[in-house]
Amino acid sequence: MEKDMLEMMRSRRSIRKYSDKAVPKELIDKVIEAGLYAASGMNRQDTIIIAVTDKAHIEELSKTNAAIMGRDIDPFYGAPVVLIVLADKNAPTYIYDGSLTIGNMLLEAHALGLGSCWIHRAKEEFESPEGKAILRKLGIDGDYEGIGHVALGYIDGELPGIIERKPGRVYYDE
Repeated sequence: MEKDMLEMMRSRRSIRKYSDKAVPKELIDKVIEAGLYAASGMNRQDTIIIAVTDKAHIEELSKTNAAIMGRDIDPFYGAPVVLIVLADKNAPTYIYDGSLTIGNMLLEAHALGLGSCWIHRAKEEFESPEGKAILRKLGIDGDYEGIGHVALGYIDGELPGIIERKPGRVYYDE
């Protein structure tokens, strides 16, 4: 059954428990494509996306991210895929552009039947020696800032229910 966009937005939830089932590359590519089509200031397209599917690399990222958080947990909740969004700091709208990229990817993941969750601390992660080493290893040059991660995978359990929106958040000037 096809859902309209507003219904997709209403029913999307942050998922914090993933099965270990591998996500096909075709689905990962669709989620990434949704991010690449996010709006950006003056259509600069200043974001980049790093897709991490190697379990050992995800574990390294998890340790670095958890250390920044100051907790000994897996901040990616066992997701088999981590998509990292970085944006060129020279663009005046880079934080917003990267945020829209992540938002598009979260919605596309939901549309494809995948779970996802926006994970923070990418800024600190990619300012660290470990993060800079990842960028060098991938041949990424430039002045990029980590905007966030998208934990991605199949949901282990049920999709959480819709949470009502807080009232009093919209004002009209008519």
